[in-house]
Amino acid sequence: MALTNILLIDDDKDDQFFFIEDLGKDKNNIICHVADDSLNGLQFIKEKPHPKIIFLDLNMPQMNGFDFLEVVKNEKNVKHIPVVIYTSSNHHTDIKKAEEFKALGILTKPNKLTNISERLDKALGLQFFFYNRNYYNINQ
Repeated sequence: MALTNILLIDDDKDDQFFFIEDLGKDKNNIICHVADDSLNGLQFIKEKPHPKIIFLDLNMPQMNGFDFLEVVKNEKNVKHIPVVIYTSSNHHTDIKKAEEFKALGILTKPNKLTNISERLDKALGLQFFFYNRNYYNINQ
């Protein structure tokens, strides 16, 4: 089975831990790289091989998730990489803005007691859709 590289960009160590912990369950073919902020995320995606999908937090210092998304979607060599917004926000303006910035979908961060396996599976399964198709709220 081929390995799939993904990238999580999130400055919160607890959120990183829960994401990686849940990702490790029955997903042995996935290698998750972590960037603590958007600037490190930009540096990572300039390297090859590119991640197959990026999970991106919105609220981060230095460069927020929307600023990162704007840069990525305007870069010829990386604009094809699907980005799923991974956030604690479920505010409709954030959801609409994520869609406008051509994010693949939005995945709401769970609280510490919630398992995100099913939603992660769904997000990873959506990575092959094209941007001109429907926007996906992965939480549903």
